[in-house]
Amino acid sequence: MIVHLRGRERALAAFGLTGRGAEWIALASLHGGVFTRAQLAAWLKFDRFKTLRFVKALSERRLATEETVRGLKVCRVCARGIYRALGAEDIRRRRIATGEVLMRRLLSLDYVIEHTDLPWLPTEEEKVGAFEALGISRSLLPVRVYRGAAGGVRCHFPLGLPVALDSRRAVFVYADPGYDTATALRSWRDRHGRLWKALRERGRSVEAVGVARARRELKRARTILGNWTSAPPASGPSFRPETVASVRREIARIEQAILGMDDEAVAEMGGFQACLHRIVELKELLPPEPSGPTIDGYTVWRSNRFSGAGFDRY
Repeated sequence: MIVHLRGRERALAAFGLTGRGAEWIALASLHGGVFTRAQLAAWLKFDRFKTLRFVKALSERRLATEETVRGLKVCRVCARGIYRALGAEDIRRRRIATGEVLMRRLLSLDYVIEHTDLPWLPTEEEKVGAFEALGISRSLLPVRVYRGAAGGVRCHFPLGLPVALDSRRAVFVYADPGYDTATALRSWRDRHGRLWKALRERGRSVEAVGVARARRELKRARTILGNWTSAPPASGPSFRPETVASVRREIARIEQAILGMDDEAVAEMGGFQACLHRIVELKELLPPEPSGPTIDGYTVWRSNRFSGAGFDRY
């Protein structure tokens, strides 16, 4: 029994899904909405023929569809009824967005299925409810406002990354899709900093997990996360979180243009040297790096299922 599913997989019997098959679809739906045949086969201990039959059955019932994205076959749970039965109808996972989002979801699921013993909070509602139950205001949670014709929609924990919480500790997973920069990881910390502080004040230890596919990303995560666990924080002027986030987004945009060898974007920003100068200027607007401890502990974890397949660079 997977405790954090809370028996929700039993509701999938109406779709002809029972036992481990129902558990799998519940896990995949709640933790990203996408999966690969390799993940499915490892979970159900299927050979490739049984795996193919399972995927084909899902497709015939219009519960899932299999798509090829950059050379990788990806199954997407697309039936609204599945999400409704799991109590997660509002979850924004029924469509594959970008390569970055897809790989982040696959890596997140990969970590969860190898650590199903942790008390995961799979939906936005569960995350918000769990932290509010500890007396932590929603204003301290990471949030993004989506603008639209109906007005702004506030989405907490917008990246949808795995979070686990029990009476002793909170675990936050950061999945690096393979082209993120150090700035992206630090931006993730900035969005969670006030929540982490509130948790530690309430006696919960905070642990971060860096998940990636390659040694380069793992090494970077190990170095940065390690820096967040030492010495008392430095004092200094306060910085508005929204300003910090905006500056970090701009730095990430420039860095990604350079790393992605996007000559057109670099030229639009004045050329390579102008980009480097602009990064220096922007970093001067940021608060000094906290000397910690921002978190109490960390680990890094490598997934071996997604090397190559056109995902080495998006």
